[in-house]
Amino acid sequence: MLPKEELLRGIENREAATRIIDQADQAIRTWDVVMSDFLTPPDLFDAQQIFSRLTEIHMVDWGGYPQAERKRLAIARPDLPLDTAQVELAALSIAGNFLFDPATHRDFLGAILGTGIVREKLGDIIVLGERGAQVVVVPELIEFLEMSLTQVRSVPVKSRPIELSELRVREPKKKEMTTVEASLRLDAIASAGFGMSRSKMVALINGGDVRVNWKEISQPSHNLSTGDLIAIRGKGRLEIGEIAVTKKGRYRVDLTRFV
Repeated sequence: MLPKEELLRGIENREAATRIIDQADQAIRTWDVVMSDFLTPPDLFDAQQIFSRLTEIHMVDWGGYPQAERKRLAIARPDLPLDTAQVELAALSIAGNFLFDPATHRDFLGAILGTGIVREKLGDIIVLGERGAQVVVVPELIEFLEMSLTQVRSVPVKSRPIELSELRVREPKKKEMTTVEASLRLDAIASAGFGMSRSKMVALINGGDVRVNWKEISQPSHNLSTGDLIAIRGKGRLEIGEIAVTKKGRYRVDLTRFV
């Protein structure tokens, strides 16, 4: 058995992490490849932290396309090869005429959950404007959703399975930049990367709207490192690249912003 309490130390969502550890135990016992439910980015980050401490197990995550937020894990003993093709996923097209009754991500999610499915069985939902949406799901729910998902808002819809390669994913816009700061404080780097005043960034941090590596950070003075990812709801993400010290003792930081 894996040392559960030790692995859970410092983990915020212990319930989700406990399920993943139990699935890892199952993979060790059975020599099978075990599938998790879909994980949110914070839970996936926690899982990566947990598995980085283990030699008895390894994992691969996949959500159907490279930028997917919600992903499943395939978990196995290190003796068993793993790749993204082994992560069991399926995709569904939800087609209808939404020209006169536009539907949002929330509307599609509500309609799917209204059939009785739990959120953990759903991956990303890709809204296609007036044409409908596409959703990534666990394969065993495809037939049920084909029959059960017939309306979103007031619009009749036809649900049918599609290949993952048919997902119409918008490539994220990427902007690379460099800033020179006196410190590596979160408020300083993030305000430069997101193009807003430091006082406004401090207010966002104090209000709990800023996450670093998917964990809520409430201290503007939090120090950043290469590889850290800053996320602000509705404003995109900022990745910290190479950090160098200038001759004057300041920090030159490469940043990549995704919107």
